[in-house]
Amino acid sequence: MKKQIISLAFLLACSGAYSQTSYLREISINHSNVEKIAGKQIKVTFDADLSELDMKRQQSLRIVPVLISEDGNQKVELPAFIINGKVRDKANARTKALHGATPNADALFTVRRKNGTAQTVSYETAVPFKRWMIGGNLQLHSYTTGCAECKEGNETGYLGNVLPPMEATYAYPFIQPKEEEVKHRSETRTARLQFRQGSSAIEKQYKQNANELNEVKQSIELVKENTDLTITGIYVTGYASPEGEFDFNMKLSERRAKAFTEYIKDDLSSTDPKLYHVDWKGEDWEGLRAELNRHPEVQERAIIMDVINGCDDDKDACEQQIRKTVSAEAYRQLLNEVYPPIRRNEYRIEYNVRHFNLEEGKKMIATRPDLMSVNEIQQVADSYGKGSTRYIECLQAGAKAYPQDITMQNNAALALIEAGRTQEAIDLLKKAPQDAALQNILGVAYMKQGNTEDARSMFRQAASAGNAQAHQNLKTLEAITEYYAE
Repeated sequence: MKKQIISLAFLLACSGAYSQTSYLREISINHSNVEKIAGKQIKVTFDADLSELDMKRQQSLRIVPVLISEDGNQKVELPAFIINGKVRDKANARTKALHGATPNADALFTVRRKNGTAQTVSYETAVPFKRWMIGGNLQLHSYTTGCAECKEGNETGYLGNVLPPMEATYAYPFIQPKEEEVKHRSETRTARLQFRQGSSAIEKQYKQNANELNEVKQSIELVKENTDLTITGIYVTGYASPEGEFDFNMKLSERRAKAFTEYIKDDLSSTDPKLYHVDWKGEDWEGLRAELNRHPEVQERAIIMDVINGCDDDKDACEQQIRKTVSAEAYRQLLNEVYPPIRRNEYRIEYNVRHFNLEEGKKMIATRPDLMSVNEIQQVADSYGKGSTRYIECLQAGAKAYPQDITMQNNAALALIEAGRTQEAIDLLKKAPQDAALQNILGVAYMKQGNTEDARSMFRQAASAGNAQAHQNLKTLEAITEYYAE
């Protein structure tokens, strides 16, 4: 255990009614140390130099070291030590010889003062540690008695503060964002169009197709009309539901994907045809599994899932098994409620975004922070002054726009912690990727809340992944835990 040691200064306050017995003034306290040692104890040591002490022959001086809490509400008396004058020492020796009992037998030790000579006694004791001792002080209380045990004065000497609170410094560094040479972005959307059975023709007025196609058009226009963007690729992928033959559904998903591509070309007539990429996947069994997971209320769902889990590469046989196994009512529910969302075209538009200067970034941060680079967002935040409300708001907007970006999440959480908004930082980091740097800063946030258990867990995970700051933070946490442990 690392020892916490403090050198103590000796100050004196006289509190007794007999000022002529102010012996503490004549005693020098040297090498005073208070430390926490193994076994959760407090060890107190000092040397009392009696060389200047002029002790009256018939008097006895009882000195009691006392540990007192910072607020003065709690204390513990340590074993006393006794200093006797020449006559008192002889009287005590006679008492012991005659009666077998020694006055002040509870004292740690007793010495006879030999006036006019150099004399030093060493004090050492240990008592159980209590948390209230942190930041407390050590005092010496003295009680002088004369002949016939008459009281002749009390004094208090202050040795100073002990066991200062341990100031914990945790490492959770700011990460300087790197600028993107090319700001490449993409948007993926899903068009769930309704087709007549076996058909690939897009009918705008069929069922909910008008609303679906209107959303497609709006999403395309957002990209097409934004002069800050340059389209670099358009990707369309078609999917089919499992009913019917596998080969037929593969070709059907191809025809529907190509038909959808021709439809969106009308709204992107100026786009180079070479930028279009069309793909098709046929029956989407993984999509079926996901859709069933989203709808636990589906009839005979567990039976259907068992069939899917037991399927091999023969998907036609698998679909027939579902049809044979479940009731007619359950199969109709599959056809009418579960299969339709699986029949879809997914389209992804990829584009490059131009770089923005500071003034442009200040406007963009409020509407499309996703079009800014992480470095541009940081520059806008810095322009408002670190720690300001606008600074934090900019980084929060960036964290929302880039939930998977380590730098963005780290710096936003750091800003919240430094602003005292620790719970918000924790909520943010819980949703962030599992990364060592973010685990480390989450550990710091937990520590600031006093949650040492979760903090230790985060530091350990991050340290095991090679994060140097987390390794140091874990050592700091363990040192503090040990220091305060009773």
